[in-house]
Amino acid sequence: MTTEFILLRHGETEWNAQGRLQGHLNSSLSREGLRQAEALSARLATLPFQALYCSDLDRAVQTAARIAARTGHDVRQDARLRERGLGILEGMTRAEAQQRHPDVFSAYAAGGPDFVIPQGESTSQRLRLAVRCLEELSARHPQARVVVVTHGGLLSSLLRDCLGIPPTTPRAFSVLNASWNQFDLHEGALRMVTWGDVNHLRGLSLDDT
Repeated sequence: MTTEFILLRHGETEWNAQGRLQGHLNSSLSREGLRQAEALSARLATLPFQALYCSDLDRAVQTAARIAARTGHDVRQDARLRERGLGILEGMTRAEAQQRHPDVFSAYAAGGPDFVIPQGESTSQRLRLAVRCLEELSARHPQARVVVVTHGGLLSSLLRDCLGIPPTTPRAFSVLNASWNQFDLHEGALRMVTWGDVNHLRGLSLDDT
């Protein structure tokens, strides 16, 4: 049996626009992020799906709420779909993090899967939680389409895990805000079908009236 997961990254936040590391801290959707969420909701209004889940962080909840307002689904939150906790680096720009915590930032930037950021967590810890969550959702919704609103870092980890790209390999792909990524869970294994689809954002601009 196969469950089709439409995994969406939340819309742009104020901290995304400022280049700040968010982790488990909350930053509201920017004006552009709200428009991106509306574009996602318009696209999903034309696609039947069984259930809508999201991370319990505000940026994901805000995005999912915009979708639910259009599609009529209940929004079900699950903390296992959160972004990786970045501990003492949260709220800083990369330059600030490098200046204030050079050793921690260096280890974080190296991408080691088991490096636990002080007061945070490792990539592998967060990935295990998310995969377990998707497996449970697949069992709950067999042979169905499920929409999940989650985060860029977690999506990156899922893609690497699915395609066998080592976590320490420099990222050669984009993880865009409000991107549409399809992964099928088939016989216990994730299979990437679509990555980084932003066709719903074409022509979207703050200059539009």
